[in-house]
Amino acid sequence: MIAYLALWLGSFVYAIPFIWMLLTSFAHFDADLQAPRQLWPDPWTWQNYSQMWGTAPLANWIANSLILVGFGLFGQTFVSIFVAFGFARTLFPGRNLFFMLVLASLMLPYHMLVVPWFIMFRPTGLLNGLWWIVLPDLWGNAFYIFILRQFFLTIPVDLDEAAQIDGANLLQVLFRVVIPLSKPAIVTVAVFNVIAKWNQFFWPFVFIQTPDKLTLAVGIRWFRSQYSTDFPMLMTASLVMVAPIVIVFFFAQKYLVRGVAVAGVKP
Repeated sequence: MIAYLALWLGSFVYAIPFIWMLLTSFAHFDADLQAPRQLWPDPWTWQNYSQMWGTAPLANWIANSLILVGFGLFGQTFVSIFVAFGFARTLFPGRNLFFMLVLASLMLPYHMLVVPWFIMFRPTGLLNGLWWIVLPDLWGNAFYIFILRQFFLTIPVDLDEAAQIDGANLLQVLFRVVIPLSKPAIVTVAVFNVIAKWNQFFWPFVFIQTPDKLTLAVGIRWFRSQYSTDFPMLMTASLVMVAPIVIVFFFAQKYLVRGVAVAGVKP
């Protein structure tokens, strides 16, 4: 009983920023400037939700974020499945060495890739757009490869051999045996990918200058200026950004917990 009470109290503490964000989204701009700051809006208003769409190109930002999520979900997840299957189920010279190199790439600082990527994509004319952010997603992700490989190793090899005796090749083993049994790990990777791409801020912030081409994570800075900040409007846009992630996690939490738990167990 004490443990559950502590969890409830801890959950409430972590929920305070979200409660403040939700209540502020229903407040007037003038009321938000009052001191001391009132947590409970008086009066309540839905005006922020209607004005938000006309104040900034929010629809374009959402569409751009969905493009990043879609390409990242297809590219990184799909490619990582193939690479992880190769490391887990095939034998080739230097397999362990190549896998160690893949894991070693996780130690590279994320921001050190800015200059190489800029030099690589500048001749293509793809800067100031989403394509140069989307294309590297087709190369897979080392962290996702690690999670999927660890999960694939927990699946008995006897199932692969039984399928191969029936005439299945490696691709058929992957799609008909391994993938159906690896839904928790694949959903885990997909959820991580959706969260990372939906919240991606650094790359669009550094390289995209056109307002209509921004993502939602960068675009909500539109409601901040040098001299003032429209906090009710900013919290309304932030709520629009947070809501999809909460919904995705709510429906995928069962697979997410199982996938992380099993992937972390040494086979």
